Amino acid sequence: MHELNDNQQKAAAFMFGTASVIAIPGSGKTMTMAARIGNLVKSGVPPGKILGLTFTRNAAGAMREKLLPVLQEQACLVHLSTIHSFCHRLLRLEGRVFGMLHGKHQVHLVRKVIKKLNLDEIPPGFVLQEIGLAKSRLVDATRFAGLHGKDEVMQIVAHVYRAYEQEKNKRLLLDFHDLLMETCHLLNDHQDRCNTYRQAYPHILVDEYQDTNPAQMEILNLLAGKNAHSSFWVCGDDWQSIFGFTGADVENILDFGRRHPQSKRFILDINYRSTPQILTACQQLIGHNKRKIDKTLNTANPAGDNVFVLKALSEEDEARQIVAEVMDLVNRRGVAYRDIAVLYRANSQSRAIEEAFSRSNIPYRIENEANFYHRYEVSVLVNYLRLIHEPDSFDGDDALKAVINVPNRFIGKGFVEDLERFAEQRDLHLYPALNKAQVKARHLVEGVKGFISLVDRLVKAKARMEPTELIEHIREQLDLDNYLADELAEPIDGTLESLDQLQMAAGGYEDLAKFLEHADAIRDNSGKDENGVTLSTVHKAKGLEFAVVFVIGLVEGVMPNANGDPEEERRIAFVAMSRAMKRLYLSWSLSYLDRPAKPSVFITEALSQKPAQKEVSP
Repeated sequence: MHELNDNQQKAAAFMFGTASVIAIPGSGKTMTMAARIGNLVKSGVPPGKILGLTFTRNAAGAMREKLLPVLQEQACLVHLSTIHSFCHRLLRLEGRVFGMLHGKHQVHLVRKVIKKLNLDEIPPGFVLQEIGLAKSRLVDATRFAGLHGKDEVMQIVAHVYRAYEQEKNKRLLLDFHDLLMETCHLLNDHQDRCNTYRQAYPHILVDEYQDTNPAQMEILNLLAGKNAHSSFWVCGDDWQSIFGFTGADVENILDFGRRHPQSKRFILDINYRSTPQILTACQQLIGHNKRKIDKTLNTANPAGDNVFVLKALSEEDEARQIVAEVMDLVNRRGVAYRDIAVLYRANSQSRAIEEAFSRSNIPYRIENEANFYHRYEVSVLVNYLRLIHEPDSFDGDDALKAVINVPNRFIGKGFVEDLERFAEQRDLHLYPALNKAQVKARHLVEGVKGFISLVDRLVKAKARMEPTELIEHIREQLDLDNYLADELAEPIDGTLESLDQLQMAAGGYEDLAKFLEHADAIRDNSGKDENGVTLSTVHKAKGLEFAVVFVIGLVEGVMPNANGDPEEERRIAFVAMSRAMKRLYLSWSLSYLDRPAKPSVFITEALSQKPAQKEVSP
């Protein structure tokens, strides 16, 4: 363990009992966790008796890599997985027979339940979000109804929740939240089975403990051994707890000592990643939170540049300034594109950066995401525009197939295939063929007529309407915002902002053809250049590090988000800033989505002394 510092060695040397390891960013927690597993094996613990739990497959893979030099061929014997994967395997071992329900299939089942109950006024996406949060707290449908008393909306959710569970049970289906609930019930109700798993895994290690929800915490507490030859060792950082929207509860790590009064605490407080200037800004920012474990961000790294602030007029101006900085970093300072990241609060914020990078031929990759114009909600609107622009064309054919059933008009694959045959026989493109076809199925007549009526009106109006007006009209006529929010099962704000960003981009063009040309050019850039600049939301960048980081969109209402918990929003900014190794930029604009904006309070909090200003005139 000669590579470990004193605190890492102490944490890795802990053998029996309960311990929490509070690890600041860049403090080598994965290496410490791997060293502890190695120590357990060297002390005689069979590797198969060790269970290491993480929250992502990537984290489990990274842990496996760190274990290889420590345990060599024995590394593969240690059980490393996500908590959900572990629960899935446990339920299978217990003989449970089930299929998994997720994604659009889950949305469609909830929509079917809502329709069956004649409750069309409630969005499926909202219902699924509430059910997921309830399950993460081990709240079933009956208890959910009791908790929400006279709240009429939540009573409707409870009604759907109950019917949704019945429909799943009939089909032998579980959703991802059920994996946790069912495992909890099994371990609580069958002490003998619980003891079996405690004996199977007497040593449990948990990474990113700050991201646990109440259901996960309950499972871990049930599995944790109670005898002198077992251990329960968790690692995390309350300052990096940023997944409250999924049900994660920062109190799980804050209250760990109170819940486990005999436990030991180790603090890894030496950062090997960032310069003192970056860490000072991070420390000053997080110091404004009240609910936290106090610690100091220490480092022996040499001094670097002061934190820079970019002040722009708009998102487009912000993107232009970032392009200029990136080109300077690459051409004059020798920084590689892949060592630079642009981080933001929401996916929709990548639009201006992607467009600016594409125009300047700056390679980029989007972390675990499609580029802006590939996103479902954006492509729906763009395809409507493409159909309106050239309904009698091959592009129009592709666009029609993409949007004819958006929103839902009950038009299925069979109808489209019949239309294609009809068009081919008459040497027509699909939209002219649709106008000539006889729709025989009664349930389709109204939907097809409405679709043709809308497209015909907009084809006639496109000469006098600018692209941004066409987008506005489509959104209003189809109530597209609410439909897409439901379809994506996401909070409506995120979807709306992507549509707003598209509309703003269209505002720069008077001609529809030129805007579609622009959209296609950006769309053709896959955003998957592995040697390019990384574009990512803060949440998806967690665990990553880059020599240079730009944190953009630091305006009030965005970061911090207007609807977010102020302390969690501050932790999100902290995570973003602490990804930087050598150089950190904090960026804000005087307007956001064409509305006046104010600089985020987080900039002031992070920088107690005057920052290095970089203001570039437009």
